[in-house]
Amino acid sequence: MALDAVFRDQWGRVLATLVGILGDIELAEEAAAEAFAIAVERWPRDGEPANPTGWLITTARNRAIDHLRRQQVLADKAKLLARDLETGPQPAEALMEDAAIIPDERLELTFTCCHPALALEAQVALSLRTLGGLSTDEIALAFLVPFETMSKRLTRAKHKIRDAGIPFAVPPDHQLPDRLAAVLAVVYLIFNQGWGGGRVDLAAEAIHLGRALADLMPDEPEVLALLALMLLHDARKAARLRDGQIVPLDDQDRTLWDTQQIDEGRALLQWAMARGRTGPYLVQAAIADLYLHEPRDWRQIADLYQTLARQTRSPIVEMNRAIAVAEIDGPEAGLAILDRLDLDHYRYFHSTRAELLRRAGRDGEAHHAYRRALDLAQTEPEQRFLADRLAETTPSVRREPGCAST
Repeated sequence: MALDAVFRDQWGRVLATLVGILGDIELAEEAAAEAFAIAVERWPRDGEPANPTGWLITTARNRAIDHLRRQQVLADKAKLLARDLETGPQPAEALMEDAAIIPDERLELTFTCCHPALALEAQVALSLRTLGGLSTDEIALAFLVPFETMSKRLTRAKHKIRDAGIPFAVPPDHQLPDRLAAVLAVVYLIFNQGWGGGRVDLAAEAIHLGRALADLMPDEPEVLALLALMLLHDARKAARLRDGQIVPLDDQDRTLWDTQQIDEGRALLQWAMARGRTGPYLVQAAIADLYLHEPRDWRQIADLYQTLARQTRSPIVEMNRAIAVAEIDGPEAGLAILDRLDLDHYRYFHSTRAELLRRAGRDGEAHHAYRRALDLAQTEPEQRFLADRLAETTPSVRREPGCAST
């Protein structure tokens, strides 16, 4: 397994394990980063270890112990950790061999980051950083804030967890509902980064966490609905790209869709609906299900987006409602909604607006909107897709209207 793949797949697990051992997110991050840096130097020369994850955890733990000794900070903790290394034969090697049975502590890390002592946005941002391994730049983009603002927010959150002694644990049952909103937001944003940002490992990570939450809270409709939502979207991943190009939803090869996963998502959606409470994830899951049907019921989709907009007050929801309204009343009706939104830094806003402008025959304006979307695009498939659309809106090239949804 290439080192970059190990980072993508195992960063969250390595860091969560280290936080469980050290009780300090900043120290765990530093130790994990140092372990990965050592791997970059040694693995090409010495070969990849048999258990890469165990090697990284062990190396990071040892570096953290060295750091604690050098700094003479948390001396008692350093002695306790050091004692583990001095008892028994070759404990470091034993840990690497047993890494496959190290408990998966990512759910504990999520609840730690989502403690109510932290502001909601700080909870979500810190979880994306620690659990998903997203860079500060990526998180700042997701929140539509400057890098410096997000960097300070993350630092303050880490210090508050450390200084307040916030426990690394899943809270008791009676505290779960109060912590749930932030945890669901974290899982959803991790999935969106994997889906929209092309990082499939993050989408799989989010689904893994969603299943763990469903096991923990099987009667909570929003937990079941979020898992349904992710499964319904993820079921189409094999059809979203063709020869490195994004394939719009209506052009996707449905034989590539994972029908078993779709069936599971729909069953979860039905179970969530039977609980009798309609939250934002349930509404989104219902919308995702409707998008998979042909012919598509655009009026019902628009009505559900209207409900979701009232629940969330989100401009991105309004943007999606504009797409449905355009299918019912024409592109100009959708553009009238988009023109009221302040989403200049959001790439999908510009690609959506460009598509509706193109369908309205306003190719010059569509060209500029596609250019702005291309400037903000984060992945090569997105860039190629938008570059093609940009070329199609030049004065010499015209194209029949179609749907750009993916």
